[in-house]
Amino acid sequence: MSPKRLRLVPAVGTRGGPASWRRHRKGAPVAGHREGFDDGAWSFLYGEDTEYAVDARGEALEAAARRARTGPAPDVVQGPVMKPAVWTWEVPLYFWTGGIAAGAGFVALACDIAGDETSAATARRVSLAAVAPSPLLLIADLGRPARFLNMLRIFKPRSPMSMGAWCLTLFANLMAAAVGAELAGRKRAARALGAAAALAGGYLGSYTGVLLGSTAVPVWARSRLFLGPIFVATATATGAAATRLVLVATGVPEGHPTRLALGRVETGAITAELLLSQINERRLGGLADALEQGGAGKLFKSAKWAVRAGLAMRLLRRRAGPASHHAASGLYLGAGLAFRYAWVAAGRSSAQDDRAVAELARSRR
Repeated sequence: MSPKRLRLVPAVGTRGGPASWRRHRKGAPVAGHREGFDDGAWSFLYGEDTEYAVDARGEALEAAARRARTGPAPDVVQGPVMKPAVWTWEVPLYFWTGGIAAGAGFVALACDIAGDETSAATARRVSLAAVAPSPLLLIADLGRPARFLNMLRIFKPRSPMSMGAWCLTLFANLMAAAVGAELAGRKRAARALGAAAALAGGYLGSYTGVLLGSTAVPVWARSRLFLGPIFVATATATGAAATRLVLVATGVPEGHPTRLALGRVETGAITAELLLSQINERRLGGLADALEQGGAGKLFKSAKWAVRAGLAMRLLRRRAGPASHHAASGLYLGAGLAFRYAWVAAGRSSAQDDRAVAELARSRR
């Protein structure tokens, strides 16, 4: 053979790519395809023409499923059993901003009931400013705006994610309408719209915790009874703290009843959050390691120390002056943000614990 005809290129082929979805020849049938979902007849779940269908139906199938759920976990768990959440930094930040918006909505309603219209108007503006970036954060995490709009195409009351998307949209529009009515001089309409937004804010401030608890991530699922109240407490504390700082910046004097009331609300709510977190960690047992180790552990510790420092500054307010109270409000806001990031990080770590996932699937207590 002539050297010119000798090919020394290795036969490694070319990188594969996606196949065309078009038929090779127009009208040609697809091999093995049966119309009308008849392919499902080969599955024992649908068809009755296989031995699997005869053996697996009825009590035998139920008993096998029961053993898989209630029996002990295998000695060796082959992982990974589940994938951790792929949420990026936008989601816990949205949890925080949405909580502030819901908490400020509560404050606005309380101020309206107490007759402090000026503070109520300020609280509504704080709430609108906090909720404004929330849809943008969700869209940034989803990647495309159309995906957020697709979540609004359906209404599923049993889905916290579907209800959360609808609640966020409703809350933002009601609060924007309330602020607009306030600017237009229609105070009665502003109060009514603000009250409706506060009712929607009750769900907005809690559904994120319920959403985490409804997953199969061990530390979230075992905390499902506490995550909703914990997130509501943090939302109330951060909303009250943000509103109080804005009132101070706008010239509301020291000793004003609303400033004093918000100081008590933020302190009580963040203390409740700290106590609920401590109780939940004790009942988690070994699963609490996800809350104490790694990045999540550092965030939780930082948040708890920020709360303790804020409480200490509140006690020293008479000696140190109003500045210590302002610093305490700032610490509460920072602690709320750290708590949100910590819970998401803990879930990511817990999802990688294959044995915990396997045991959770077998003992839904």
